[in-house]
Amino acid sequence: TANAPIFGVNVNGLINVWNKNAETVTEFSREDTKGKNLVRDFIREEHRDRVQEVFTKALNGDETANFEFPLVTKAGKSVEILLNATTRRDEQGNVIGVVGIGQDITARIAQEQEYSRLIDSANAPIFGVDMNGDVNVWNVCSANLTGFLASETLGNSLVDNFITPQYRPMVAEVISRALRGIETANFEFPLMNKTSTKLISILLNATTRRDETGKVVGVVGIGQDITARMAQEQEYARLIDTANAPIFGIDSNGLVNVWNRNASNLTGFSSEDVMGRHLVNEFITDDFKERVQNVFIKALAGVQTANFEFPLVTKAGVRVEVLLNATTRRDEQNRISGVVGIGQDITARMNQEQEYARLIDAANAPIFGIDVEGSVNVWNQC
Repeated sequence: TANAPIFGVNVNGLINVWNKNAETVTEFSREDTKGKNLVRDFIREEHRDRVQEVFTKALNGDETANFEFPLVTKAGKSVEILLNATTRRDEQGNVIGVVGIGQDITARIAQEQEYSRLIDSANAPIFGVDMNGDVNVWNVCSANLTGFLASETLGNSLVDNFITPQYRPMVAEVISRALRGIETANFEFPLMNKTSTKLISILLNATTRRDETGKVVGVVGIGQDITARMAQEQEYARLIDTANAPIFGIDSNGLVNVWNRNASNLTGFSSEDVMGRHLVNEFITDDFKERVQNVFIKALAGVQTANFEFPLVTKAGVRVEVLLNATTRRDEQNRISGVVGIGQDITARMNQEQEYARLIDAANAPIFGIDVEGSVNVWNQC
């Protein structure tokens, strides 16, 4: 009555146990199987040697757990069985045969094969490692991307063989954490390319892989090739750094994360001096902090500001006037990630305008002006 296929053979390999569940699974009745050779009559030829070896070992007292093999049904189909082969003894302890307690894993195997097909045909690099860090999954996209075929990677250490030396500790740590059940999302690292010295940049989600009992058996990584994006970002970084205008940026907390050469030349602060520091609190004069902070708050809410004038304080303590466009910065998912400011040094212009204003005001002649609506906007002392 057991809810699992159970069958047994004597020392000659002839069937002497065949329960109801075995009948249901295979469609062979007890009468159909009794006295027949299990291996020869119910196992496909290509699997007979393996199954015979398991039974031979069990007849010598060496039992086997979780052995997978196919049984042939009456209709000629294969049923996948996960088997524990146990030595059977009489009351004197003499070996009299083998009893196998199995589990029908046909559906599970079919599902695994379907998952394998989906993984292999996925339009993303997918690879996996076992508990030792050796590759056990390497899909077609991974092969196309790196030039390494699955046959060249399977069984080899991912970190030691396919990661550049400077990144090995970082990747090894991510894998180690995933093997402890701590998963990592959006981890960037480079994979080696078989046919080129050019590295392939991967954005990876490292997921813990578990068996049907929940036991950790490895790690699977689903990646995204971001090589082109990284190259584009590097090109943008070069353009920003060499631009003939001060360009700086902040993250969502107001901390500096972009500071180009022109900004360094203008202020005297190198990028190392400012990175990670609060732009408003540390580099804006007290009388403008609130106004500048409001501009950044608006930009972080998606409301951009053009032609905003504000002063930066240089390393020498000198005030530099900047005309700024504050632009919202977004990531690849269009989420706001900060603000970038493209500026213009208008210190000289401001000084000139102030000098003109002083000259006009001190002139020995009446000088006045109006705006486009006819309202007075200049009226000197004379």
